Amino acid sequence: MSRCCELTGKRPMSGNLRSHAENKTKRTFRPNLCTVTLISDVLKRKVRLRVSAHALKSVEHRGGLDAYLVKAGAGELSERCRRLKRDVEKARASAA
Repeated sequence: MSRCCELTGKRPMSGNLRSHAENKTKRTFRPNLCTVTLISDVLKRKVRLRVSAHALKSVEHRGGLDAYLVKAGAGELSERCRRLKRDVEKARASAA
């Protein structure tokens, strides 16, 4: 399993540690990933995802997993989330 957020696509970044003497040491900045269970209201089921803490706040801000997936672009979502987005859109269309 790679260190990548399934909703936002955040990946590790690289940079330097800089000491007081200005020595440069390579390091990685890893995203704060959490394994969470989110509930889809439209599909009426739970979904377990590995997302960053920032993405989790964004999901809550947009009003839940379904609203986040509908508004999110397909380029930033993982393959699992793209399938989930397609299922949510189909369920919304059939309900309307």
